Amino acid sequence: MTIQEAQQLVDEWIKKYGVRYFNELTNMTILTEEVGEMARVMARKYGEQSFKKGEKDNLEEEIADVFWVLICIANQTGTDLTKALEKSIEKKTNRDKERHINNNKLK
Repeated sequence: MTIQEAQQLVDEWIKKYGVRYFNELTNMTILTEEVGEMARVMARKYGEQSFKKGEKDNLEEEIADVFWVLICIANQTGTDLTKALEKSIEKKTNRDKERHINNNKLK
């Protein structure tokens, strides 16, 4: 599935099952909540915390939830994520093409 197809699929789902998009501020808040849930799993899986009784390693699900809400925000703001990502990669390449290679901390 391409990013464009994902954006279309989410849009179709929202229109069929979700009634409408939550407003942009609500979705930004939901995105923050989902990132927090992903962070909790990351802290337990890769950090020094352990899973509490009843918690599970559902990192894949949490990443997908973050992506879902990000797609919702992109759709409702008219952002083509494919084009935005291409521009971001170009910006980072121009800015950082030698920065990380020459960073002794990364060697």
